[in-house]
This record gives sequence, structure tokens and C-alpha cells, in this order.
Amino acid sequence: MNHEELWRSALGELEFEVSRANFATWFKDTTIRGVEDGVAVVVVPNAFAKEWLEKKFHKQIIKSLRSNAPDVRNATYIVQPPSDTAPQNPKKKSQQSETIEEQLEFKEFSVDRETNLNPKYTFESFIIGSFNEFAHAAAVSLSKNAGSLYNPFFVYGGVGLGKTHLLHAIGNQIKFDHPNYKVLYLTSERFVNELISVLQNREPLNAFKDKYRNVDVLIIDDIQFIAGKVKSEEEFFHTFNSLYERGKQIVFSSDKPPAAIQNLEERLRSRFEAGLTADISEPEYEARLAILKSKVNGREFAPLSDVLEYTASRIQKNIRELEGALNIILAKSKLKGRPLTFDEAKQSLDQITMRLKRVVTTSQIIKAVSEFYDLGESGLFERSRRREIVRPRQIAMYLLREDFHGSYPFIGQKLGGRDHTTALHAYGKISRELKQNLKLVEEVKLIRGKIYEN
Repeated sequence: MNHEELWRSALGELEFEVSRANFATWFKDTTIRGVEDGVAVVVVPNAFAKEWLEKKFHKQIIKSLRSNAPDVRNATYIVQPPSDTAPQNPKKKSQQSETIEEQLEFKEFSVDRETNLNPKYTFESFIIGSFNEFAHAAAVSLSKNAGSLYNPFFVYGGVGLGKTHLLHAIGNQIKFDHPNYKVLYLTSERFVNELISVLQNREPLNAFKDKYRNVDVLIIDDIQFIAGKVKSEEEFFHTFNSLYERGKQIVFSSDKPPAAIQNLEERLRSRFEAGLTADISEPEYEARLAILKSKVNGREFAPLSDVLEYTASRIQKNIRELEGALNIILAKSKLKGRPLTFDEAKQSLDQITMRLKRVVTTSQIIKAVSEFYDLGESGLFERSRRREIVRPRQIAMYLLREDFHGSYPFIGQKLGGRDHTTALHAYGKISRELKQNLKLVEEVKLIRGKIYEN
């Protein structure tokens, strides 16, 4: 295994370990220069990336490297900006470009500097299924009627389900149809960080305001992270009003609907809900298989049909994890110079799915419920009959029974030393309501997301 192949395989595992935003931000333009005396020399593009990899991701990097090359004991990081690389002959440069393109298909790295949009994320490459067809149809319609239909457009769903792809597709389509339109895509984290930088440096806000208010289309990913940041919420409120009043298109994504975003100002919540809200749920088997087939079309050493079918059946909830698993299979196929057999692919996938399984603890459940309903953890143990306490406690009891498989006496004892009949009543009550109350269904789904993401 050469250095490029080692790093590509390691990145395939790291994609499971870190968030998409961190993966795209800190692992872009990274390579391995070599391995000397068990120490891998990782080349990074700038000092910021070096600092973050050393402080935040070092242990995960070592773990991923060792799983592919057991002789690696440590890693060191050196800075080498991409522009500083030595000149290469056209043939080698072409080969390197192909490698970068293959490397986990880092499509987020090929972005337009003016719009921040990735031109490869289009409606044509978006796989449609029952889990996302409404959101897709709405996105296509609004891209043809920017500013006058579904404004704002708010799409939400779990991690790795294609929200970012859809947002880029909207921006790319509008830019294609209206080349003169000013389209801007960014994450809410970037908006907040830029505002903090301006305030800390005591710079005038005029340039910041002009940047975000003088656009025809503003697309913000992961808007939920703006909640609870008072100054950022205030500035964004005025930005939203300025754009909306002039008929400019605004598009958001979030991991939850506006009503479920904790600590969000009501005036922002009402504006987010004023347009069209669409959700993307977990993909069904047929959609997962279609996604895999689209990814391997025309690829060297494409997996056999039974391997794709098994992959689609094993990884069910997250498209990003599905693609990550496929990338590992492709990387191992390239190392062997042939497609993996079913047994080889099954062994790799079984190792991946074992890593993806989470062991739930009582403290995780109690913490997730407490945070979701904005209570201190001690609130669930209070001897109170107030609805704002009783309801979250009943949901905690339901989850302790359903996900932790605790006995009713154990659950009652865990939540304030209550009788087992209290836990039994809570479980039955929540179970019945979940069949009728869609809001409760959404709340439990979001709480589970917090539990298993952690």
C-alpha cells in the first residue's frame, strides 16, 4: 500500500468519526508525505489545519492509520500550501487530479469562490425517493421562481440525508438560469464567526451588512446553530427582513423544524415558518441502492450487484455513512486490483456497522431529554406535577424502556425513586400518544438523534 492509498483508506474511516463540516474544513488538501520509523508525516495546507489536526483529531487519525498500517505509531504535521508544491509534468498532474477526484469524492472541495456553491451538486445528481420527493419538488419549483414562491424555503432532516446537496442544487440552478443573480451559500457557523471577528476587531458593520444584504439568493446551511447567540440572531433578523422585503430568495436547512429549535428567538422562528417547510426522512432500501448504483457507474473495480445490495441493507439511516462505506469498498478494491468478493466486502461492512452501533446509557438518555426541553438534569428527578416537568420525565421513562430496555422498577428508581407503576403508566401513555400525536413523534425522533449523535 503506497502513501496515497494509505491516506485515502484512513480518510474513509475518518469520515465516520467527524462531522461533515469538520471533515470538509480540516481534511481538505491533506496528504501523507511518508512514514518514517513508524511516524506518518501528514502534509496540511495551512497553520490552522495543523493546529486543529494536532489538538482535535490526532487520536482519531492515528487510529485510522493504524487500522490500515499497524506499523504506524504516531503522526506529525507539516504545513505546505497547495500553491507551494513543486512543478509537475502534465502526466503526473493528471494522475494526481484523478486521485484527488477519487479520494472519497470530496465534492465539497470543488466550490465556486464567488458563490461558495459546489457545481457538482445538482438536481440531476440528486437521487429521488419517497423520503425526499416533496422537498425535491419544492426545491425545483422555487429555483424557477426565485423570490416569489416558497420564500423562505426551510428544509430539515437528520444528519447525512442530502440537505446540503439540495441547497447547492437550488443555488446552482438559479445561477444557471440567471447568470447575473448574486447567489451566496454559507453555513450559519460562518455567519456567526464573521460577525464575531468584525465585533472583536471593532470594524464597521457596513461591509458585513452589505455582503449579506446585497444578494439575490441567500442560502444558509445548519441555521439551528444561530440559536441562542443574541447578537447574531439580531443581525440576522435584520438581514432576513431586508432581503424578504425586497423579494430576494432565502433558503435554510436545519436538523430540526423551526418549532423544535431550542433557544431560537420567536421573531426568527415565525419568519422561518412563514414560507414552506419540507422534511427529508431516512431513505428506503430502493433509494439507498439507487444511490450506490449512481456512485459506482463507470468506476473502475465497481462492486458486484450482491455487494451493493448487501451494503444498502446494512447501512440504513444515513446517506453519508452509506457513501463512506462504498468509498472504503472502492479503496480496498483498488488496492487488490479487482472488485471485492461478496465475503470480502461483507467482512469490511460488518466491521463498519459494528463501529456505527451505539451503546446507549441511562445518563445519555436523561441528558438528551433534559437538554431538549431546556431543563437541568435534576429537573427530571423533582417531585413535581407541573406539566413542563412531568411530560419530559414520561418521555425519559419511555426511552429508558424502549432504547435502554430497563425494567420498570429500575426506571422508576432511576428517575427519583418512583414506584414501578409510575414508569409503567408513563411508557403506556407515551406509546399510545405516539400513534396519534405527530408533534410528539417529531420530538422523540429529535431526542433520539441527540442520543445517538453523542
